[in-house]
Amino acid sequence: QVQLVESGGGLVQPGGSLRLSCAASGFTFSRYHMSWYRQAPGKERELVALSSAGSRTNYADSVKGRFTISRDNAKNTVYLQMNSLKPEDTAVYYCNARLFGNEYWGQGTQVTVSS
Repeated sequence: QVQLVESGGGLVQPGGSLRLSCAASGFTFSRYHMSWYRQAPGKERELVALSSAGSRTNYADSVKGRFTISRDNAKNTVYLQMNSLKPEDTAVYYCNARLFGNEYWGQGTQVTVSS
């Protein structure tokens, strides 16, 4: 049974930091491309950051220099370190695993940036 369980979301003031975690099980984690997406109210889901199976990374322009994606294949976990948070980063953040035709999603974790 495939599971992606996100944690680490919450309420933070502008300029603050949060670290999201996504614990994976039920598939060979190291072979999968792992990504973080987000969806703000009234907006489409968008890609935030990607960590390929070969550990290459890619970021949305809006988060470059502020967010860092990393993965620990020994722990089957992917992380998203978010610094210098802005109100426009407020969204539900989703973990995604993809390999060819297989794709899995987590349930999402809310991140709210507000003073």
